[in-house]
Amino acid sequence: MNAPHLTRERLVALGEPVFQQAIGRERRKDPVLPRTGGPAGNARLTAWTGLVLLVMFLAELVTALDMHGLMSWHVTIGALLIPPVLLKTASTGWRIVRYYRGHAAYRVAGPPPILLRVLGPLVVLSTLAVLGTGILLILLGPDRSRTGLIDASFLHKGSFVIWAAVTGLHTLARLVPAVQLALSRKEAPVPGQVSRVALLLVVCAAAAVVAVAVFAGSGAWRSMRFDFHDDFRSPSGTHFVHR
Repeated sequence: MNAPHLTRERLVALGEPVFQQAIGRERRKDPVLPRTGGPAGNARLTAWTGLVLLVMFLAELVTALDMHGLMSWHVTIGALLIPPVLLKTASTGWRIVRYYRGHAAYRVAGPPPILLRVLGPLVVLSTLAVLGTGILLILLGPDRSRTGLIDASFLHKGSFVIWAAVTGLHTLARLVPAVQLALSRKEAPVPGQVSRVALLLVVCAAAAVVAVAVFAGSGAWRSMRFDFHDDFRSPSGTHFVHR
């Protein structure tokens, strides 16, 4: 009889720190180190990158509402996402490595709540899966993407569903703290700000280069139209032909 009660108590105990951080009532105390800013600088870089990614992902979701008319935008924004995603993965990975290797400042900052520690790897893996399968679709082209042993289109859609679920939860938990870190003017400047801004600018430039390259290689998708009365039928039952 007590087991369900204890289970509920345990779930509340696990969820409470996540909720308190999600609404901005509690914040992790990140030590500030000279030159790079240490954990505090890392947190700000991650927050800024996360907010940039949020805007871009929302734009990408809009293109998914009309894949036929907005295919060019879908491909371009998807390519633009790759460098910022890698930067955010690197910044969070750096923090994890420093923490588990026993760096004093990162040990003082501590890890995120356990639920976010479980969710984090799922967000990273699903995001990389969505982008990776998207690139695979570009490389294969529309004629080969649904043939052979691997249906790249199915993998892309399946990874998107998983990504949407776990990233939605992650965003709800981290949006307010990220905005607080990025826009706060009440705290003293954290060392390394120039380096962080320069890194973000380099990543934006790299994103533009990647987007141009992917856009140039996606002509087959961009010139494609879908037609339910054409003789070429995809395995899913939808007809698509090249213009």
